Amino acid sequence: MLPSHGRYAYSPIIGRPDYSWPGGKRLAVYIALNLEHFAFGEGLGAELAPGGPQPDVLNFAWRDYGNRVGAWRMLEVFDALKLPVSVLVNSEIYSYCPQLMDAFRARGDEVVGHGRTNAERQGVLPEAEERALIEEATAVIARHEGKRPDGWLGPWISESRVTPDLLQEAGYRYVLDWCADDQPIWLKTRAGRILAMPYPQEINDIPAIVARKIEGDAFADMIVDAFDEMRQQSQAQPLVFGIALHAYLVGHPHRLRHLRRALTHIAQSRDAIWLTHAGAIADHALSLPEGVVV
Repeated sequence: MLPSHGRYAYSPIIGRPDYSWPGGKRLAVYIALNLEHFAFGEGLGAELAPGGPQPDVLNFAWRDYGNRVGAWRMLEVFDALKLPVSVLVNSEIYSYCPQLMDAFRARGDEVVGHGRTNAERQGVLPEAEERALIEEATAVIARHEGKRPDGWLGPWISESRVTPDLLQEAGYRYVLDWCADDQPIWLKTRAGRILAMPYPQEINDIPAIVARKIEGDAFADMIVDAFDEMRQQSQAQPLVFGIALHAYLVGHPHRLRHLRRALTHIAQSRDAIWLTHAGAIADHALSLPEGVVV
């Protein structure tokens, strides 16, 4: 037998209990905007070009463009199209550029925990240090937002063997790290369970643009094609379609123009879909009778 994570059992997407989203909708759609801050001269970070010796000014400044310019341009698009956003936030953002979080708070957007900074991975830490990281990031968000976040995405999708356990014990209701399904599913933990919400690694600008080196037009086409296909698939099963974005990537003008096109296509179908926050999708799944969510 191969080693197993032991978090969930295999369940094919066909043949599961059927349900619908609010209003009888079959496809739930959410936008996840990652707002990240990075250490200067050390630590991890996505690269526009291969980095040189530290301090790597080119790549640090490129990433910082997202907070200074890109996210504000994206806000204009979200406002124009009346799109809700789930903001996946490094807690260091609050000390670095609090005005950005003020703007999303004014829109009533959901805030999701995303560690302290994407200059680090949580999954390499000893359990006590990982617990402290989760507690620190949670406390910062709660202090500024007036309530703690319900959901968590690890920096770099980084998990240790005990991350779901620590999140459940810290009071989190859902985690976005596991991209194994198009429906919410349960993960077992040592003290109960936590909901794994679909979070895309395909319709995600980092794997697409940074890793695969495609450009904004192709990424926008991916969004449109996946959305249209999942609308058709959702006739058979209720599904979740997420879009994962980073302001330092798609906030640049040549990519933002194509992103606007893709988001406009989705917004034009708002009457046929449930356009909402990740947390609202999780809340609906958690409200369903026992056994409906696998």
